[in-house]
Amino acid sequence: MLYCLICIDRENSIETRMLNREAHLNYVGETNVVKFAGPFLSEEDTMIGSLIVIDVDSKEAAESWSKNDPYKKADLFQRTEILKFKHCLLYTSPSPRDKRQSRMPS
Repeated sequence: MLYCLICIDRENSIETRMLNREAHLNYVGETNVVKFAGPFLSEEDTMIGSLIVIDVDSKEAAESWSKNDPYKKADLFQRTEILKFKHCLLYTSPSPRDKRQSRMPS
C-alpha cells in the first residue's frame, strides 16, 4: 500500500536538514520502499519540508519507517502527517499543460 508522508520542517532548520541529508538519503536507498520523494520549497527555494511516498504493508509500517528516518531522529520536522495514498496519474515531461511540447492533442 502506498502512504504519503507530509513532513513540515521546524522554522529555521535548514542547517539540521543539511547536516542529516546524507544519512536520510542513505536510509531512503537502503530501505527500498520509497516510490518518489522530494523537498517542499519556500518561495525563495529554501527546503522547508518533505513529501515522501512509500510502499509498505500498513500504516504502522509507514509510521515505523518515518520514526527511523534520520531526519525524524534529528527532530527536523515540526509535524508529520501520514496518509494512505492512491496513485492515479503520472505525467511525464513535457507536461501536458505545455502546449508547445505537449504530446496531448490540441
